[in-house]
Amino acid sequence: MDSLSVQEKPLSAIDAVAIIVGIVIGAGIFRTPSLVAANSGNEVCVLLVWLIGGAVSLIGALCYAELTSAYPHKGGDYHYLDRAFGKAPAFLFAWARMTVIQTGSIAMLAFLIGDYATAVHRVGGHNSSSLYAALTILTLTGFNIAGIRHGKRLQHVLTTAIVAGLLSVIFLCLADFPRAIALHNRPFPDGAALGKAMIFVLLTYGGWNEAAYLSSEIHDSNRNMIRVLICSIGVITAIYLLFNFALLQGLGLAAMSSSDVVAADLMREILGSDGAFYISLLIVVATLSTMNGIIITGARTNYALGLDFRMFGFLGKWRVRGSTPVNALLLQGTIALILVFLGTLTRSGFEMMVEFTAPVFWFFFLLVGVSVFVLRRKEPHAARPFRIPLYPFTPILFCVICLYMLQASLIYTGRGALAGVGVLLAGVPLFLIKKPRERVGGKEVQKTVWSPEP
Repeated sequence: MDSLSVQEKPLSAIDAVAIIVGIVIGAGIFRTPSLVAANSGNEVCVLLVWLIGGAVSLIGALCYAELTSAYPHKGGDYHYLDRAFGKAPAFLFAWARMTVIQTGSIAMLAFLIGDYATAVHRVGGHNSSSLYAALTILTLTGFNIAGIRHGKRLQHVLTTAIVAGLLSVIFLCLADFPRAIALHNRPFPDGAALGKAMIFVLLTYGGWNEAAYLSSEIHDSNRNMIRVLICSIGVITAIYLLFNFALLQGLGLAAMSSSDVVAADLMREILGSDGAFYISLLIVVATLSTMNGIIITGARTNYALGLDFRMFGFLGKWRVRGSTPVNALLLQGTIALILVFLGTLTRSGFEMMVEFTAPVFWFFFLLVGVSVFVLRRKEPHAARPFRIPLYPFTPILFCVICLYMLQASLIYTGRGALAGVGVLLAGVPLFLIKKPRERVGGKEVQKTVWSPEP
């Protein structure tokens, strides 16, 4: 049972689907198709790898469905790692998520919005993009501090807008280019190229697991979590396949592979300069949608960390009115603003952020997959409203995929990966000196942490 739950559960299954779809369908889908096409070799393989990405996500979702239905908790992955492996990996996961994964993503997305806004109207000289980025973080954080209802309503609007926008692009393309894709006799890519393509595909699918952080706030989560996960991934996979089909239809594989702005090039072919402006607007909406979603879910991990560790106890405050972790949201926004400030001095690009986050992300994703086996063994009598089909083969396959992606992300990354791992390891000294909270008989007691023997 979720010890963090409150009586009111403010999210419906539709709300959760809107949040997850809005998180996943972000700015990445406007950038990664060209990178995937360049490493895929032929048109069939382009569509195939996007379909495989959906299948991999579905396999992972089945594992998460068992965890979320058995252990609904605002801490999500943090809670599963804690139950399966103890405080150390759970603490390091929460530390990495607080300092790198979520806040770094928020800052990166805010800069993207700042760049587009600056192109329309520059403010504050050469710091214009940073000012817009900071204003976006403050605004979206404020929306969610006001309450989950405000955050979820905004997410409904943004998700509806981005899905409708992408479908309109697909429709315009198929109407304007009513011809079949010319399938050329090209060889399939080798293992290295396919691995690189899958990194970008699964990066673009990334975010569906954020549903875990909403599990304790969804009505009838025991039954609804599997519906939320499958419905979200189904919608996302269909849109990604149709969008890439439209790109191949309108541009062809060669032009698609060589373009840095494939969606803008496609719409320029259809509507001229107005089409490029339309895509720019869609990118801003998609970025806002992803930012708002990860602000909602990211604060939940910080809240769970605050409940368990006295050092971060101020984060473990839940405001019942509004149903939101205010302090966790404030800290998350503050760290993101600091990263924006640092970003004005040393700005890094899209690929750098992939390097920075990917190895750490896939390492903890692998641990969550392993936790399915550990928890089945440690807590065999726990109620599991949903049980993974074809166990143990399904979670084994998920773990193998995570291990492959971890290895691939290390091979295809450079100093950015080392920086991400370095920040993760910086949390080790904090864990060794912290004092976790423990509750016995409903009362909080102090527990001395394990420390190395002299």
